[in-house]
Amino acid sequence: MNHSSPFSPLRLKKQEDRRLRAGHRWIYSNEVDVKATPLTGFEPGQVVQIEDARGKPLAMASVNPATLICARIYSRRVPQPLDQPFLEKRLRHALALREMAFDTPYYRLVFGESDGLPGLVVDRFDHVLVIQITTAGMERVREMIVDALERVLQPAVILLRNDSPAREQEGLQRYVETVLGHLPERVQVVENGTRFEAPLAGGQKTGWYYDHRLNRLRLQNYVAGRNVLDVFSYIGAWGVQALTAGARMVTCVDGSATSLEFAQENARLNGHAQNFAVRHGDAFEVLKALRSQNERFEVVVLDPPAFIKRRKDIKEGTLAYQRLNRLAMQVLEPGGLLVSASCSWHLRRSQLLEAMRKAAATNGQSMQILEQGHQGPDHPVHPAMVETDYLKAFFARIG
Repeated sequence: MNHSSPFSPLRLKKQEDRRLRAGHRWIYSNEVDVKATPLTGFEPGQVVQIEDARGKPLAMASVNPATLICARIYSRRVPQPLDQPFLEKRLRHALALREMAFDTPYYRLVFGESDGLPGLVVDRFDHVLVIQITTAGMERVREMIVDALERVLQPAVILLRNDSPAREQEGLQRYVETVLGHLPERVQVVENGTRFEAPLAGGQKTGWYYDHRLNRLRLQNYVAGRNVLDVFSYIGAWGVQALTAGARMVTCVDGSATSLEFAQENARLNGHAQNFAVRHGDAFEVLKALRSQNERFEVVVLDPPAFIKRRKDIKEGTLAYQRLNRLAMQVLEPGGLLVSASCSWHLRRSQLLEAMRKAAATNGQSMQILEQGHQGPDHPVHPAMVETDYLKAFFARIG
């Protein structure tokens, strides 16, 4: 076989290459032939050459012997170093897709495995880039990633938001660091013709959720002249865009007072301060309070955080989605619109719909599904990895 390769081999057990040949990018520790290639012989982040049980080279990956997903494939070409020319090529390929899909420089530039760069996420706010690295393999080439981004995009600011809990599973420290330029406290975002200011270092994740952009655009068809409730609003992405589209009144609900202050500023920024209100508190409690005060809305948007982060949370998480949808339906005017979303990839599209169906049935309400939403093209789906197809939204009329 290719023994001239400068890369150490990681050999799979017999039959364990099928998922990989179908295009999947992860290798689990129980698929490795540890007699032939002991995982303990590798350093976290080391680049390896994946071989099948007969020693035939299959792909290139970075390895982490301490994690369940012990190797993440970044290239099918063997040998292919994880070097700067390679990173630049992948970044240019990713950029071409975003420039095809969007006419303003606000989007997720790199979406991990789907862009052939596992463990790397890059969000672009014009001249400001926010990077999240979640694997030892990408952490190891951190400087090269920064240099490659500078060459491809010439940004003014690069922020590393490496404070995600996922890093701990990889044995990595959490930190936030500005590696280029002077970090502004907030960054401008333009989405669907609406302007926002988002917090950078202190915001959630990278400061903004680009994945729902097309669903927020879809919402604009339903809100003119209507009273809208935006639950789990964060800094008002859904609510403020509803105002831009002619909503009569918007109320944002969130557990973070700081986020709601940003939401109010964003409503003001777009000239809609007078049609905007906020309710600070736990979403479930606020919905109960609105119900008991006989408050009614013509449109309710539910965009909660992932209630199901691990497989063992599925049962409890599904019940939480059901309860949330039931409460939301109880504050809707008859014939009103419910937009119900989930970003838990463990919850399948059919399961979210079933949670909504049960919620309506418990309330004695009818439901019609009008549209279905998905993540935008800057979060492309890898066809062999269901894990990359995580976002769903249903637009439903509740009778």
